[in-house]
Amino acid sequence: MAEYSALSLLKNAFSGNRDWKPAWRKPDPKPSYDVIIVGGGGHGLSTAYYLAKEHGITNVAVLEKGWLGSGNIGRNTTMIRSNYLLPPNTNFYEHSVKLWENLSHDLNYNVMFSQRGVLNLAHTPGQLDDMARRGNAMRLAGVDSELMNPAQIGRLIPALDLSVGGRFPVVGGMMQRRAGTARHDAVAWGYARGADRRGVDILENCEVTGFLRDGDRVTGVTTTRGEIRARKVAVAVAGSTGRVMQLAGIDKLPIESHVLQAFVSEGIKPFMDTVVTFGAGHLYVTQSDKGGMVFGGDIDGYNTYAQRGNLPVVEEVMSEMVALFPGLARVRLLRSWGGLMDMSMDGSPIITTGPLPGMYLNCGWCYGGFKATPASGWCFAHTIAKDQPHAFNAAFTLDRFHRGILIDEKGQGSTPRLH
Repeated sequence: MAEYSALSLLKNAFSGNRDWKPAWRKPDPKPSYDVIIVGGGGHGLSTAYYLAKEHGITNVAVLEKGWLGSGNIGRNTTMIRSNYLLPPNTNFYEHSVKLWENLSHDLNYNVMFSQRGVLNLAHTPGQLDDMARRGNAMRLAGVDSELMNPAQIGRLIPALDLSVGGRFPVVGGMMQRRAGTARHDAVAWGYARGADRRGVDILENCEVTGFLRDGDRVTGVTTTRGEIRARKVAVAVAGSTGRVMQLAGIDKLPIESHVLQAFVSEGIKPFMDTVVTFGAGHLYVTQSDKGGMVFGGDIDGYNTYAQRGNLPVVEEVMSEMVALFPGLARVRLLRSWGGLMDMSMDGSPIITTGPLPGMYLNCGWCYGGFKATPASGWCFAHTIAKDQPHAFNAAFTLDRFHRGILIDEKGQGSTPRLH
């Protein structure tokens, strides 16, 4: 098509793209809405999209304190999977994978979902037994999973150090082939455009500074762009949850905010077409379409709202990478970044009504926020529209921590290691 020709792209590049139609509007805030969503990241945008698409609720405003995509949706390692042990997480994340599989078609926007698979490496026989247990639980729930031996892994990833007697010998692994990666900013843009086309107002540079109350009930918010009232106010701000909820007088939540660093290397010749995780530490790595190695590890152990990390985690992550792939020792690091993680006390999310009347809360995503984006928005929209959870998020209550009904995966991909 002529409008997408190389000449057209060049012309728009030199003209500042002034002839391109924006993907979403830049409206002024209305005095009131049916629903306000605080947080314009992936979860907030997907919630708005599914409120409009699934429930016909279009008088919705998404409030983003910065520009759209400036938070974790634009700074993550993009990995998607549903390889969990416990039924609440397995069912929820599998629903998310199924939504991912049709997301580009649903949004009419290419989110570059690549089902390249996720391989968890086992380094001891006991760890492999544990993976077999998890894989069996997944298969009973209808989720794909297969155990692999070192020979199969070697054929899949020849660059991996599988030498006998190595410091971290690989005795096998568990593969979920339907898992993979997606393009993080495309997800934000696709949901934003889809919500906007259904009438949702996306209000950028609109920071919430307080909550309006009628007794205990939340009736709206104060922002840097004025007061905005709503019948329902939903909060989905990831690592900023504690800070935002303090504005509503909620001082104690079962979450902590930590920074999670991630890294990209210089581009190198393609040699790995799957995601690999290191079972003897905390490392996850894949190779991007541009050839760079995209990888991350553990959170920095201190509480913070700053999007920067410290060198000890950098050293730990790099050493684990070289332990797995000695041939990458001299590859140069291109850049690093940090995102704020809202780490729940059992490693599983919170998608619920409350804790105040008229308020709805979505938080506690730990390491799993990006892969949950479709299911999180889908379930949160249901909870807001119906004032009760869907079966997929019924277990992710706020009061489970008081009742002792924890959903603890014990290090199998979601549980934080807090200090």
